[in-house]
Amino acid sequence: MIVSEAIRAAAERLSAGSDTARLDAEVLMAHALGVSRSDMILRHMRGAEPAWFAALVARRARHEPVAYIVGEQAFHGHALRVSPAVLIPRGDSETLVDAALAARPHARRVLDCGTGSGALLLAVLAALPDARGTGIDRSSRALAVAAGNGQRLGLAARAAFLQRDWTRPGWDAGLGGHDLILANPPYVEAGADLAPSVAAHEPAGALFAGADGLDDYRRLIPALPRLLARGGAAMVEIGAAQAGVVRALAGAEGLAAVLHRDLAGRARVLELAPA
Repeated sequence: MIVSEAIRAAAERLSAGSDTARLDAEVLMAHALGVSRSDMILRHMRGAEPAWFAALVARRARHEPVAYIVGEQAFHGHALRVSPAVLIPRGDSETLVDAALAARPHARRVLDCGTGSGALLLAVLAALPDARGTGIDRSSRALAVAAGNGQRLGLAARAAFLQRDWTRPGWDAGLGGHDLILANPPYVEAGADLAPSVAAHEPAGALFAGADGLDDYRRLIPALPRLLARGGAAMVEIGAAQAGVVRALAGAEGLAAVLHRDLAGRARVLELAPA
């Protein structure tokens, strides 16, 4: 079977479980060929199907995310390595990066709480060449992914990654004085009905935050005033229905909130700063 025919057959197979079946098939084929998707479309559609393409399609048919299969995800113009140790960066989270850069374009010290793949921190540092940053995470496996991405993007000299767990006392010791804090904490309520590709494959510790999805905000937000430098701001990603309650949690700590919406108009990020 030639490449174009194999892609068509794979898309038909995947259509029952994926809204992006054709795109999935094309990305997997490009990965199997070892070329970019655009190069594949331009130059390889009449070539022979690689022998291992079928195995990649079978993995996707079992709801494994494409990003984990190919080991890479694009975020804010950068190609990041990902693995099942980290949440796959979503395009919606680029709202947080854009809001951070607009609010504090001269930030010099940046802290990323729950860094995962390092996506937020590395995107901000790439745009702020005078800034240095620290990403913290409780998972040593996630930190290894983040550090590798820092090396890959040429940012290792300006990005440090530390193992910290904000559920433990003293987690923020020595972390004060930041101009900009980034955070995309877990905010999904326990028992939420998630897509199989998320529920079965992405790390639960990066998704779920108690019965109402707010446990990690309750732990993290009280620490923000002592982590921020004078004039600093924190950018916190939220669930679409959580703006009101997270704003109230911030207000109880003396923090004023500005809401930023994503491209679909959903509440996505709260910009928090001392009132």
